[in-house]
Amino acid sequence: MDELIPIGRFARLSGLSVGALRHYDELDLLRPAETDGWTGYRRYRREQLETARTIARLRELEVPLDEIRAVLAVDDPDERSRLLAAHRARIEARTNRLQRVLHHVSQVVDRREPIVTKPPAPPELDPVTERAVAVGLFNDVWTLLERPDRSREQDDEMVHAAHASRYHWGVVGEPLQRAIGEWQCARVYATLGRGEPAVHHGRRCLEIAEEHELERWLFASAFEGLARAHAAAGDRRTAEEWKGRAEAAVRDIEEPEERQIVEGDIATLPV
Repeated sequence: MDELIPIGRFARLSGLSVGALRHYDELDLLRPAETDGWTGYRRYRREQLETARTIARLRELEVPLDEIRAVLAVDDPDERSRLLAAHRARIEARTNRLQRVLHHVSQVVDRREPIVTKPPAPPELDPVTERAVAVGLFNDVWTLLERPDRSREQDDEMVHAAHASRYHWGVVGEPLQRAIGEWQCARVYATLGRGEPAVHHGRRCLEIAEEHELERWLFASAFEGLARAHAAAGDRRTAEEWKGRAEAAVRDIEEPEERQIVEGDIATLPV
């Protein structure tokens, strides 16, 4: 029979306190090998020292007990690293916050900034300027969409410009402009092969069109945008369904020029 180690000696060998060992027993994190039913005295096996020392080390690193339990439950080193990487990310976030707090405290202590500061007001644009910015960004996106040799930086620029245009339309635009802004965001993401955000913005375009009962051509464009988005997401069946709805809706567009534009977009669908 293996020698059982009394709790006091086990505490010294493991680096944990007797109180901590009792607590971990209650939490079912580290059960003793034997507990005297009369006295409640705990004894441990020697092979439990590695687990106890692992717990002690992880507590030094401020890993929460629930996560320690998860780490102890897996044998795969890669999975253990993944679990501890999440803890590291939280530590990094907290460190960054404390660095910012330290900076501001130093500024106050050195009287370079008051204790209470007035938050800066966001810049206000007059409606004419805001509309011009929205239009300019919208057109910039199309210029980038038409470039066959876009760089990675230009892809990023295209995404940011589409969202910025949609933001400014949200301030000064009508529902029509907001819906078109969502449609353009969907088009950009679909072009970049990013299906999930493409589908999200395609749905928002259709929701705005339905809520405000917008023009027929916009419904056809919304259907086309959703077909393109689902194709980018790899859902060909749903993409074909939306394409069919777009083709049916485009026949109800009375204005020839508007119908021609939407038909052109439908013709380029990858389904």
